[in-house]
Amino acid sequence: MNQPLAYVHPGAKIAKNVVIEPFTTIHNNVVIGDGTWIGSNVTIMEGARIGKNCNIFPGAVISAVPQDLKFGGEDSLAIIGDNCTIRECVTINRGTIASGQTTLGNNCLIMATAHIAHDCHIGDNAIIVNGVALAGHVIVGNYAVIGGLAAIHQFIHIGDHAMVSGGSLVRKDVPPFTKAAKEPLSYVGINSVGLRRRGFTTEKIREIQEIYRILYQKNYNTSQAMDIIEAEMEATPERDEILDFIRNSSRGVMKGYSGNY
Repeated sequence: MNQPLAYVHPGAKIAKNVVIEPFTTIHNNVVIGDGTWIGSNVTIMEGARIGKNCNIFPGAVISAVPQDLKFGGEDSLAIIGDNCTIRECVTINRGTIASGQTTLGNNCLIMATAHIAHDCHIGDNAIIVNGVALAGHVIVGNYAVIGGLAAIHQFIHIGDHAMVSGGSLVRKDVPPFTKAAKEPLSYVGINSVGLRRRGFTTEKIREIQEIYRILYQKNYNTSQAMDIIEAEMEATPERDEILDFIRNSSRGVMKGYSGNY
């Protein structure tokens, strides 16, 4: 790194083979891993921890203080894993005293103008499309995909391998392996294409489909459906992940699609 037109605070820790383009500003108490590229006009503020081989495009602001009136200036972090791509004008705020950090896993793609608020926790291989807005304390699972311009309410949990349609308003939790669309946001099937791409077998996909048929298509209430699934279906990691997700949902999970707008 030898870029006289960028400002790098002497307290920042920059690893080998990092490229920093002109007019970028890197504050104190920042750590950047090997092989990362940082485009021009990027601002990386105190508390940023950026992994190896990331690409951060122009205009991004990483680890700005939370947009939370309760924030009292406490030390906190914004942690970004390895091999992440953060496109133009993305904003990622650092955490508050609630969890102390905002985290982004490995191999994530965050497309242009998306916002990740304080205390969000994003899993590995997640894709967040252009213009998505995540409020505070949102959890996004591994391999989840959130379509463009979706707005995610605070404290929402989006499960592993779930897909949320573009333009959605997400007010309830989205269980793993599902597709969510319509207004109000509803279950519209499982993410079978994504599951096949990730190596799930036909038998495993059928198992997941049957679980969600019981939950959403057989006119049971949630408690009845879960009792039937637990009693009649073999215990597998996927079955247990779905049941645990629903049991632990603090906001409740989305409903099935009824055809009514």
